Amino acid sequence: MAYNHLGIDLHIHSTASDGSLTPSEILRQAQKLKLAAIAITDHDSLEGSKAAIRAGIPSSIKFLNGVEISAAYPPFLPGSGSFHILGYRIRLDDTVLNQSLDKLREARKNRNPQILKRLNKLGFPLSLEEVREAAGPGQIGRPHIARAMMNKGFVQSIDEAFDNFLGNDKPAYVDKYRITCAEAIRIILGADGIPVLAHPGLLNIKSKTDFDELVVNLKAIGINGIEVYYPDHTLQQMDFYIEIANRHNLLITGGTDFHGDIMPKIKMGSGNGNLFIPYELYEKLISTELRDLASIGILG
Repeated sequence: MAYNHLGIDLHIHSTASDGSLTPSEILRQAQKLKLAAIAITDHDSLEGSKAAIRAGIPSSIKFLNGVEISAAYPPFLPGSGSFHILGYRIRLDDTVLNQSLDKLREARKNRNPQILKRLNKLGFPLSLEEVREAAGPGQIGRPHIARAMMNKGFVQSIDEAFDNFLGNDKPAYVDKYRITCAEAIRIILGADGIPVLAHPGLLNIKSKTDFDELVVNLKAIGINGIEVYYPDHTLQQMDFYIEIANRHNLLITGGTDFHGDIMPKIKMGSGNGNLFIPYELYEKLISTELRDLASIGILG
């Protein structure tokens, strides 16, 4: 089968984190959309990738194991909230990776009651049971709390819940434990994976020079790629990120950050409707050998 004319999506969330589709449903939808390759990259979880493999990958789809780790901002880029690192081609049975992700999920779980306590004090009576009902089988996170708020008529949309209550520095926001950016990258590399900077356009980078400096520093601690193709990136941004990736000999990836009903405007494979992520990026990812990373200083 010829794949080169088909698109891919290497940033998809399932019910194993905060998406609304199960891994099996994601596979069926990807097949229906004729996507050539996908990666399930759940937040701090490998369960989506594991479940997809158990379900059986259709022969028409190339599948990459994936994860999106919520790390702390690196010291050379101060910021609040999570700094996201995507990991591809990881060994799903890697002990250190699995133990680290277990710890991160536990931290997420422990902060949910604290968020609900703050919401209750703000006048929004919401229980953990109601959030679990909104979440379904996946791990509970802020998007599910937002959905429960919407279900009870407290807000009109998930975006409104985040903009007014749940987002960083908002009244019901509660911080959580995160591993360092360097540790996240090291753990991915230790699992024979490829660490990639997720959606750089969402970072508060003031200039092209500052972004170039960020990439230099990230490469020094092991980053090996940049997520260039992303729904919120402008054409100008994507052109610039491609230039930076080529300048620093980094891989280029792309994905929609698909969450299903949690983010209904984002469609698998096409984002906001006009994003096309070329299959050749997948080919480059799978053809890159660990020795190639070592040759450019990634593995020391």
